[in-house]
Amino acid sequence: MRRHLDRLSLSLLLLSAMSLSASLLSCTPSPTLEEELDTLMGETFPSGGPGAQMILVREGKTLFSRGYGLSDLEKGTPITDSTYFNICSVSKQFSSVALMLLSERGLLSLDDPVKKYFPSFEAEFFSRITLRHLLSHTSGIPDSRPRNEEQWREYLSRNESTFSSVKEFDLFCEEEESVRYLEHLGALSFEPGTRYEYMNPTYQLILMIVEQVTGQDFDSWMRENVFLPAGMPTTFYFEPNRNVPPLTAHGYSKDSEGNWKEDDYGEANFFGTKADGGIYTTPLEFVQWDRALYSDRVMSEASRKEVHTPRIATDIPDTDYGYGWFIEHKEGRPGKIYHTGDNGGFLIFEGRFPEKDLFYLIFANEPEWDREGTVEKVDLLLLKHKLI
Repeated sequence: MRRHLDRLSLSLLLLSAMSLSASLLSCTPSPTLEEELDTLMGETFPSGGPGAQMILVREGKTLFSRGYGLSDLEKGTPITDSTYFNICSVSKQFSSVALMLLSERGLLSLDDPVKKYFPSFEAEFFSRITLRHLLSHTSGIPDSRPRNEEQWREYLSRNESTFSSVKEFDLFCEEEESVRYLEHLGALSFEPGTRYEYMNPTYQLILMIVEQVTGQDFDSWMRENVFLPAGMPTTFYFEPNRNVPPLTAHGYSKDSEGNWKEDDYGEANFFGTKADGGIYTTPLEFVQWDRALYSDRVMSEASRKEVHTPRIATDIPDTDYGYGWFIEHKEGRPGKIYHTGDNGGFLIFEGRFPEKDLFYLIFANEPEWDREGTVEKVDLLLLKHKLI
């Protein structure tokens, strides 16, 4: 009997210990969103190399803000929320807003034909292509800028050039010459408004339209009418030989031996065109931009809704294009309005879930991280933590 009771007591003791152990394990807290984002970003951007800044904002409150890696490898400067990045094609939304503001003020109509502003463009189809087509990448205009020696010889047979080679053209060309091929363009890729094809030269035309309509140079008008009202006093467009702020990041890429090398304004001016991709700004100032947009401090609510209205299906699954923004509509998720940018060594993402008043950005100065994969992981974490 005593032996039986001893066995029973031992069994009860073991059960109690197991129960206590399970209880202790169940009390181990799950990682927070901040911890999971930090792990993800730290694995994506190891220390010692170029990196990124991520900021997550919900209802005007910053939930996460952290820098990873270096903005300048030679100086060992860490990336912070005050580092200046080239935001590449994210610049397009600012050009879109410029046309919306001029439309609000009655200085132009989005239904104006391109021919109105560029009478030297010879083809009749420029009378059928409107500013709306430029904004939505539905103009049908091909990118026929020269990219090899044969195309360069063809280009010179029709146009004058300030450059002596196709390489110089590719690296240093600014708006005026970048779109010169349009004067003698003979055919479209498709009928305006019927298809989507992402296009940089058509956005470059916006700079010249703004200057024609306002009588001001593009940089000054954008600063007075867009950047300053949005709370972006130090944001600027790159120009050759311009003195950039000390905290400006270099873009980097790897050479054939796997070593990081500068791949940006220090080497060549392939940031020369402005309206399609020339803005330098900080993550903090871009957060101000997002807040200004959604509090209607820059343009009207009606204009904001117009630029964020889907216009055409893109070649990206579950994604349309508006005027300067992509609009994503994945099943089981709230809609997302976003844009990406690629230039030299910079790789950029910014996106917002308007229904949830949630916005985040990842500005990076190295081009080899898996942007789309990382963004998807962030979105899944936001779903997991019930923020979207």
